[in-house]
Amino acid sequence: MFNLLSKTAVAVAFCGLALSVTAGAGVASADPVIDTTCSYPQVIAALNTENPTLAAKFSSNPLAGAMLSNFLASDPSERQRLAQEFQGTSWGQKYFGAMASIANSCNNY
Repeated sequence: MFNLLSKTAVAVAFCGLALSVTAGAGVASADPVIDTTCSYPQVIAALNTENPTLAAKFSSNPLAGAMLSNFLASDPSERQRLAQEFQGTSWGQKYFGAMASIANSCNNY
């Protein structure tokens, strides 16, 4: 159970911290992560190309994939809330750079 929760934390923190760092002081406008129009398949394609290690973590954990899908389906205010909720997690800090990069490139996939 702990391993599943850890992987879940990776997914949530991955999205949450990417959002919180790029959002700065909580302003969500013009933020590529919060305002993304990328679909789940686009994000996964970008991850597979740009960060295969992180992509493997998502593909091996259905819960992480579901959380990412839920995040992408959320409106910007909900994404901002998620960012604020998870901005202090160590998992989010670990994966922030990768997610910010994906947010800037996923529309190319």
